[in-house]
This record gives sequence, C-alpha cells and structure tokens, in this order.
Amino acid sequence: MPTNPLSPHILFLDIETVTAEADYDQLEERMQKAWDRKADHLRNADEKSAGELYFDRGSIYAEFGKVVVISVGFFHELEDSSYELRVKCISGEHEQELLQNFKDTVLKFDQKKVRLCAHNGKEFDFPYLCRRMLVNGITLPPSLALSGKKSWEVNHIDTMNLWKFGDYKHYTSLDLLAALFHVEAGEDTGIEGGDINRVYYREEDIDRISRYCKRNITMLVQVYLSLHNLPTISQENITVV
Repeated sequence: MPTNPLSPHILFLDIETVTAEADYDQLEERMQKAWDRKADHLRNADEKSAGELYFDRGSIYAEFGKVVVISVGFFHELEDSSYELRVKCISGEHEQELLQNFKDTVLKFDQKKVRLCAHNGKEFDFPYLCRRMLVNGITLPPSLALSGKKSWEVNHIDTMNLWKFGDYKHYTSLDLLAALFHVEAGEDTGIEGGDINRVYYREEDIDRISRYCKRNITMLVQVYLSLHNLPTISQENITVV
C-alpha cells in the first residue's frame, strides 16, 4: 500500500451516470413496479410522479441507472522531478464496452499496489461500478473485489472521508472543497451533476458530459493534493491521453 501522496499507483476516478432508460414508460413492467416502491420512499412532501422522480433521481441508483462516462487520472514524474497528471476519459453508448474498457485500464496497474481514489467514492463511485459490472457480466478486478476483505485490506481513498477527519458530518461536495482551497476548476461546461440525465437524453451531448467529467477528475486531484498540503499541478502539466 503506497504511502507517498504522489504515488503513480494511485488511480483517480470519477463517473457520470444516467437512468437506464430515457423515460419511466420505457422500463420493463417489473422494473416499473420496483421503481414505484422506491419512489414511495423518496417522495416525502414532493408531489412529483414516479416518472418524474425516475428521470430526476433514478440515475444515482445502480439498479435503475447506468454509467456513460468514466474519467481516470494518475501521476507521472517528469525528468525535472515535477509531476504531470495524465487523464483519460472513457465514454460510450454501450455500458458493457465502457466498463470493460475501464477494467482493462485498471488492470494495467499492479493490483497489489493500486489505490483507487474518488470523492464520495466509498458511497457512490466504487459500489456503483461494482454493481454495474456484475449486471453486465464483467468479473470485478481485484482492486474492486471487496467481498471477504477486511476494512484495512481495502486500498481505496475517499477525499470526502479525508476531509471528515473521523467526524460524522454530512456530505461535503467536491465543488465546495475546490472553492475552499481556491482550486482552479478548469473549463466551465455550464452543467452540474443534476443536469447529466437531461444533457444525455434530451440534448444527446455526451461530449459535453465527458468534458464535465474531465473537469471533475482534475478538481479531484487538485483537492487531493490540497488535503496533503502539496502544491497543485499547473494546467500545462495536465495531459489527456
């Protein structure tokens, strides 16, 4: 398990998800009934219909959503001892191919040394990827196969947990930490997480989602460095591969 915060064995990742279908009416009957039960717990004072809730919130549940973009990044040491961030964006219409591509990327790293890092990854990105891989018939890579492992055997880093310092505070967004540490956000795509489903299905603009995801992976790395009191990486040292 690497202790160097700038270890090349750390693989940073961020995922973007949408609902499995463009509309509630396109779900199979069994899945509609399952979502109806889920919607009953989500409504509270909200008067939205099950269909409206599905489009607004279905993408955050792996049972009702799918992955459309995954961005990954890792450190590469340059000859002058400075560091470069290499970023790769994986996107596509076919989730199984996308997830297999991601798995192949993960397997290029030593599975005994690699540490996956995401913001709120332990609650969202990591379990979501595992569930969708299994749904698509893909065997989990060792770094994501958690069954039977003890907590100290799981080589995952969560920047939200780093910020908690053992506290039980609620969710702290990556955007908030980036603003707090004066991290440059990079290209403004004009969308936020709540816009992804609309941009994917209504605007059919997966390239815009990919740019948003690449922006997030850069923010994630810069926040991670700030949490370790390390200088952020200059824009000229960020390379898309």
